[in-house]
Amino acid sequence: MEMRKLTKEEERVIIHKGTEYPFTGKYDDFFQKGTYVCKRCGQPLYSSEAKFDAGCGWPAFDKEFPGAVKRVPDPDGMRTEIECAKCGAHLGHVFTGERFTKENTRHCVNSISIEFIKEGEGNE
Repeated sequence: MEMRKLTKEEERVIIHKGTEYPFTGKYDDFFQKGTYVCKRCGQPLYSSEAKFDAGCGWPAFDKEFPGAVKRVPDPDGMRTEIECAKCGAHLGHVFTGERFTKENTRHCVNSISIEFIKEGEGNE
């Protein structure tokens, strides 16, 4: 599997499971039509149709593409981490029961962990 070269900050979040500061990511307040892919391997993860404004400071999605995201309990037992199912890149955390959308799920994703491909461009 081919992996993209990452910057030090991307490595801190994607490989070492860090978190970017809230309201600093480029996709927090971004709502164009297209597909969000894993920054590390290019795997399609989310459709723009699943993105919503949760007001949390990170991009929020209520549904992933089938089989694209793996859920892993955090060592603290309090949260559930989400990773790219293809390469294991840290994406963020998933929360349920908040009732933001009918899916009742919020994938809270670091902007630095994903890339956006505008509808009609790239390999959607």
